Amino acid sequence: MNIRTATTDLYNSYCDQMRKIADVRYSLAVLQWDQETYLPPLGADIRGRQIATLTEIAHEMFTSHSFGDLLSNLVERTELTPEERRNVELSLEDYTKSKKFTPEFVRARSEAISASFHHWLLARKENSYAVFKPYLEEVIRFKREEAELLGYEKHPYDALMDEYEKGSTVDLADKIFADVQGPLRALLNEVQQRPEADDSFMQQHFPKDEQWAWGQYLATQLGFSFGAGRQDIAEHPFCTNFNNRDVRITTRISENDFYNMTWSTIHEVGHALYEQGLPSIQYGLPLGEYTSLSIHESQSRLWENNVARGLPFWTWYYPILQHRFPAQFANVGILQFINAVNKVKPSLVRTEADELTYHFHVMIRYELEKQLIAGSLNAADVPGFWNEQYEKLLGLKVPDDRQGALQDVHWSHGSFGYFATYSLGSFYAAQFWQQVNDDIPALTNELSTTGSSALLLDWLRTRIHVHGRRYTSEELCKMVTGKGLDSTVFVDYLRSKLRS
Repeated sequence: MNIRTATTDLYNSYCDQMRKIADVRYSLAVLQWDQETYLPPLGADIRGRQIATLTEIAHEMFTSHSFGDLLSNLVERTELTPEERRNVELSLEDYTKSKKFTPEFVRARSEAISASFHHWLLARKENSYAVFKPYLEEVIRFKREEAELLGYEKHPYDALMDEYEKGSTVDLADKIFADVQGPLRALLNEVQQRPEADDSFMQQHFPKDEQWAWGQYLATQLGFSFGAGRQDIAEHPFCTNFNNRDVRITTRISENDFYNMTWSTIHEVGHALYEQGLPSIQYGLPLGEYTSLSIHESQSRLWENNVARGLPFWTWYYPILQHRFPAQFANVGILQFINAVNKVKPSLVRTEADELTYHFHVMIRYELEKQLIAGSLNAADVPGFWNEQYEKLLGLKVPDDRQGALQDVHWSHGSFGYFATYSLGSFYAAQFWQQVNDDIPALTNELSTTGSSALLLDWLRTRIHVHGRRYTSEELCKMVTGKGLDSTVFVDYLRSKLRS
């Protein structure tokens, strides 16, 4: 047997093991999706156990000594192709991190998160943070321990941020938010000096079934394949996948708020298009996974805001919308509609915020998480800090827990370190949007005259989706746009839109 054949056999063994691990993880993901959509309330405790068992099994498979030996052997082999080498290097990096956690820790953390999620649902139903607090305390305890096990140089929150955005640190995030906060505050003050756009027509009665049909129509038009996915209702909109041929999105519907369902659907479709665009041949391997959470968010924010709050998009789709909802929109002109969907006004709920004030919502959560992990704040302090910051940054008094500290699902999932990626995603999206319009001058005309976004989706598929985790976010951004993350592109984009 020659060296290349031996290496190929080893690499195939690696692929087989990675795909078996993926099979377990995605089976686990199906249970988690069901947990958030159709699980009967009395099934919560046993479901938590089932999820914990599969989480423990997947961890043990991935961190076995034999698999570690295989990775160590493979990474030294010079016969690997560049794609093979990158898969092995990334898997070894993941393996090294995962080895820092015992199976017992992984299981206990999973059980705490499941309990936390179900009590978050109950707390939202009862509009009572007190119901959620003891379970959040337990999750925070695990996340603090996780940070210590992972290790960090300066701040414990760095360890958790790195899980979602490789190389991200408190120092970097602090600088990015400091750089944008002043310009965004100035722009907000400027906008607030002008008459407020009338969007009262967006709060009429919109029947649930008609909104649902509209959302599915939009998803299809944007390129989401229902042959490789589905849409459902959940308490908090999200996207999940089990492979690129089974991608699930969820939304929520308010019959008295047209914004809610339409833009949350477009946002989640952006995530789903990324997942459906990942290479099938790399199933279970790092190059079949998304680059980072900020790049994932760049995809959802690009479709939700750069595309679906723009005049070219609605030049085509607004007459269709008027036909579907004549009683609500027949007497509303397209420019009035565009002004409404780009209305800037401080609000309480992040997922319903405009493009400008959205980032103040993110900053509040980022600061709160950072202090929770550092130990300068505890779970009992969350509502007070939250309410104080909303009054300070957005001038709003928080009326209740549901519209306050209970509005996001992330903490109940144990997703500490995630929130900064929402803003980073918007900043990357602005750069990608600028670049695609430079590369495809006909894009705007195509959107407005045919409603087709195929040119945009193809550009995203070939420039971003196809690479999986091959590159870091910064490497990918430089390759696509010629430079790394530059938040001034986003600020300039907003200034241009809001001053026009």
